Amino acid sequence: MLMARDTAHPINSLGFAKPEAETRVVVAMSGGVDSSVVAAQLAEEGYDVVGVTLQLYDHGAALAKKGACCAGLDIHDARRVAEEMGFPHYVLDYENVFKEAVIDEFADSYLAGATPVPCIRCNERVKFKDLLGTARDLDADCMATGHYIQRKVGARGPELHSAADANRDQSYFLFSTTAEQLDYLRFPLGHLPSKDATRALAAKYGLSVADKPDSQDICFVPNGNYASVIEKLRPGAAEPGDIVDHEGRVLGQHEGVLHYTVGQRRGLGIGGLETPLYVVKLDVEARQVIVGPKAMLSTAIVPVREINWLGDDAFDAVAERHVSVKVRSTRAPREAVIRPLSPITAEVELHAPEEGVAPGQACVFYETGGSRILGGGWIWRGD
Repeated sequence: MLMARDTAHPINSLGFAKPEAETRVVVAMSGGVDSSVVAAQLAEEGYDVVGVTLQLYDHGAALAKKGACCAGLDIHDARRVAEEMGFPHYVLDYENVFKEAVIDEFADSYLAGATPVPCIRCNERVKFKDLLGTARDLDADCMATGHYIQRKVGARGPELHSAADANRDQSYFLFSTTAEQLDYLRFPLGHLPSKDATRALAAKYGLSVADKPDSQDICFVPNGNYASVIEKLRPGAAEPGDIVDHEGRVLGQHEGVLHYTVGQRRGLGIGGLETPLYVVKLDVEARQVIVGPKAMLSTAIVPVREINWLGDDAFDAVAERHVSVKVRSTRAPREAVIRPLSPITAEVELHAPEEGVAPGQACVFYETGGSRILGGGWIWRGD
């Protein structure tokens, strides 16, 4: 939201030319230490803070599980922080929306042989869409989150930049943030040097969540067991089939394609071979897990679609773009060339082939040698 400047008042830390007390900010609170610190810091600075937590799921172990988000104990923790800091807090039931927009697609794409990243879809379809809309309905000037990423104002408006702490950077999960959303969003933690600095702030504000552990798993997947969740969502999905090599020779049997991911080596049950084999492809229709040597995992050409472009010109305005890209969240950006095929599709050529590039993962674009995120898209089929 672009605000006209009031020359009678200096620009505040959120970018508005008015007193903090007259600047309303909705803080998306998951119940963890990061979003709690954001809310506490803005409240201490005198902003009109409204905390909002989305109840996204509420089944099974979620009620008692620590280190998840948006369910059970985490909602209670968010409410306690709001009480401690003296600002209003609301819980919105988004369980049905979350299931339809995130969980169902996760199950279906996994069963189709992809390796989905539901956290990106949650940000894109729930937090930065529905929750952001709620913030506007509450007449908030902006919405703040605890994500580790930076929003900087450039010559042509707000830009998305990697976090100062590369170990905490969440840019891979936020590439689909649109220019319009970025105008309204704020990320107060992106400039901090480490998570220790965040916890120090939590201790400074006396927050009850100061020592709360970080979330490790996908929130609705207890203990990282994807297969058990998918079997509950899609009964009968674990149909057995063959494990075959790249020439079609049967090497063993499996208990369901959903138990495997591209790049997997352990747990194949086909020991005794001289050369280690890896999952190189999943053929859902034939119910086959296809394995091969590590060299078969290398990919140089990556087809990408559903591209969200945050650059200064039209995405397809040029034939080639030299950038850096991430094809997995845990890997550093690598040099590449993007060849746009349309405003939302492209072929990405990696300078050095990558292993384990899988459909369903994101391909995120970065300014070469800089911190700016230029957008990204979804990898939709193998090389």
